Amino acid sequence: MADNKHALIRYNILDKCLSNSFKQYSFDDLLNACNLALEDIFPGSKGISIRTLRDDLKHMRSAEGWNAPIEVYKKNGKSFYRYGEKGFTIYKQPLNKNERDQLQAAIGTFSRIQGLPEFSWVSELSAKLEQTLEKDKPDIIGFDNNEYLRGAEYIGQLFHFILNRQTLCITYHPFNSPEPLQYIMHPYYLKQYNNRWFLFGLNDDLKKITIVALDRILDLTPQHVSYIENHNFDFKDYFDDIIGVSLIEGETLQKIMLRFNAKAAPYVESKPLHGSQKIISRSQGDLVISIEVIPNYELESVILSYGERVSVLEPESFKKKIADRLKEALKGYNSTE
Repeated sequence: MADNKHALIRYNILDKCLSNSFKQYSFDDLLNACNLALEDIFPGSKGISIRTLRDDLKHMRSAEGWNAPIEVYKKNGKSFYRYGEKGFTIYKQPLNKNERDQLQAAIGTFSRIQGLPEFSWVSELSAKLEQTLEKDKPDIIGFDNNEYLRGAEYIGQLFHFILNRQTLCITYHPFNSPEPLQYIMHPYYLKQYNNRWFLFGLNDDLKKITIVALDRILDLTPQHVSYIENHNFDFKDYFDDIIGVSLIEGETLQKIMLRFNAKAAPYVESKPLHGSQKIISRSQGDLVISIEVIPNYELESVILSYGERVSVLEPESFKKKIADRLKEALKGYNSTE
């Protein structure tokens, strides 16, 4: 298992090097890049041999690998490696036979556990895998997925960094900052919400849990900094009290009362806003519900998405906040410009 894990890391590093059009990589540069990555992720790693790197490049070029167009070119009397096809990456290639066989075996394993409650997600994953393997047949199921979303390429790396307790240096560009930020993070948890992925971890400078949207990450670099374990933060409890991912400091759990009109009521009943949702009353098609959550931006967005079909009844402070946002939105329609 360790050999397979090391090989996948090496292929990932080689793919990044060979597809980098701004830097030249000699054979020794490729060897050094692989060894540095392995040392960062697996401290004490002895690195790989010249023969192993040659075998990796041979495998990547082969049909059993990715038919990668790796070429060797000369500059100033020195040999360098790159992809001969601009924009090529092994992660955009069709599955080879070995990968297809592995996926078929995985589907067989998944089918044996998908009846268990804690593995309810397996049914969806199995369907995705089977459709991937049947590319010669018409699609018969559509998944809610944004193929243009940035940051998805970090999910696999971050999963392994969390699993291996690896401290990271993250270069991150928030929407509200003119310049990218950089800080040390001890990664703990990955969460998907509304087709975006978020990383939760301990910010080394702030000494508190920080949330990073993967589509705003510019770079991840493993660090030789002792990893601080998470002993104080229960993510299950965290998400029990909110909608989405953000937790606003100073906000506490509140009972939110909402009235939905007859058009929205059936949808809210069939797809509750939150696990705490309770039906308070029904009258002439209208539905009054309560949820107990910590108010945040995502809750506001969900309520505003219902437009005129919902109204906030209480608490008064939250009712005013939604009303103020609706007034601001209306200004754009009342403009005479």
